[in-house]
Amino acid sequence: MSADEAALKTCHERINLSVAASHQAENGSVTTVSSKESEEATYAFLPPIESTDAHLHEFAEAMRTVGKALRQVAEGKAAAQAEAAEWKRKYEAEKAAKAHTHVIKGCSNCVKDKLEHLASKLTLETASADETGCCGNHGICSRQILQDQCPGPNRKSDDRIVGRKVPFRLSWGSNGDKNGQHKHDFVSFEKGDITTAERSNKQIFLKWDSPPQTVLFVTKPNSNSVHALCSEMVRWLKEHNNINIFVEPRVSKELLIEDSYFNFIQTWDNDQEMKTLHTKVDLIVTLGGDGTVLWAASLFKGPVPPVVAFSLGSLGFMTPFPSEQYRECLGNVLKRPFTITLRSRLQCHVIRDAAKDEVETGEPILVLNEVTIDRGMSSYLTYLECYCDSSFVTCVQGDGLIISTTSGSTAYSLAAGGSMVHPQVPGILFTPICPHSLSFRPLILPEYVTLRVQVPFNSRGQAWASFDGKGRIQLGPGDALICSVSPWPLPTACLVDSTTDFLRSIHEGLHWNLRKSQALDCPA
Repeated sequence: MSADEAALKTCHERINLSVAASHQAENGSVTTVSSKESEEATYAFLPPIESTDAHLHEFAEAMRTVGKALRQVAEGKAAAQAEAAEWKRKYEAEKAAKAHTHVIKGCSNCVKDKLEHLASKLTLETASADETGCCGNHGICSRQILQDQCPGPNRKSDDRIVGRKVPFRLSWGSNGDKNGQHKHDFVSFEKGDITTAERSNKQIFLKWDSPPQTVLFVTKPNSNSVHALCSEMVRWLKEHNNINIFVEPRVSKELLIEDSYFNFIQTWDNDQEMKTLHTKVDLIVTLGGDGTVLWAASLFKGPVPPVVAFSLGSLGFMTPFPSEQYRECLGNVLKRPFTITLRSRLQCHVIRDAAKDEVETGEPILVLNEVTIDRGMSSYLTYLECYCDSSFVTCVQGDGLIISTTSGSTAYSLAAGGSMVHPQVPGILFTPICPHSLSFRPLILPEYVTLRVQVPFNSRGQAWASFDGKGRIQLGPGDALICSVSPWPLPTACLVDSTTDFLRSIHEGLHWNLRKSQALDCPA
């Protein structure tokens, strides 16, 4: 055998050994040879051949190429196996975490035994009132946080935690005001998802549990037509429905002078009896305009019975019922369910600087339309400091300020540049009167806030506050007016429904967006 043939035989033997090692790795044997070592081993199998034969040189290069290809295949398969092992580990970790995670339904008032059963698997962290700076009695200020806890004492910090939504609860409060109440039916939540309740999309219906027994009549004074209609309606209700009738002392005297038939009517003799009127009256009937409705609302400092307002005035924003059809209208109200509009009222307190934060009167002043603060006879601009809860709002410099309900949005507030707002919208309108700034625009604030308007000590003049256009009170430097939404709204009966009546009132009463239509261009 020649030297060339011996070298070729040695080369074949080393290549066979390399191929056999590759097949062994493919069959599942673990190899720890690095890529660099593999390449060096491949070249070691093929040492330089000392020969002048060209074919042997070509064969040696081919063997080196085969060795590189085998190395790349081995590296690719090792990487694929490592990636598959990582994905398998992640899947098993996620499966184990899910096995130890349970969904807790509800809020923090879950049954204690369920929490004790999950104590070994979940860590419950409840935000305390001290940490959040909240007393836990008002606002959305309480929540619970559940964190997944991996079992076992040797938990690593780099373990992957399966994330999920943090449950929480909503709580309604009054910010320390006993009269401020939030209704749960405005907001609903389930499993951490907040949605608005359906109540805002529905009309409010009133259905009597038993037929009404007592009706109060409130009439516009000094009107012969109103007096005649009142006596006719009183007769009809007594004779056909056997209704007990209450009237104002003034109306009682007028009816008794007219005819002794009206001896059955009842009235009140003093303010103390008037305060208990809401416990005796089932329904209120007003005969007049919006002013008569305002007067009827002012008779009640607490709860107000439903009001059926007949239109006998110049405007009819709150008087949708036609007086000519009173039999049909009252018959429907007395015997069938009917829609109502809950018109919010403002309760106001005047606090004098000399009283050292004491309220001037024990009872609040209730208004249905607005509270107006103006400069009166003074030649100086009003200067008022306004606060919303504990936040400073602005300083009012101008002719005055209007704090209005949404029912009063179509009254003085609208004339001063405020927006028309549906009476069912919960809110307070903050409208300046001729402000000394072009950028001072009206605001609409939520119903649960408390507004404080104070005359500062450096004010040049005094201010005057009027409530629904009457009860004018002077405010000196240091005096303040506190306004908030009363918990006792005015429920008014609707002719059709709340929205239809509101749109009818602005179309007919204000001639809203009334214009001539463009003429059609007819072909010649």
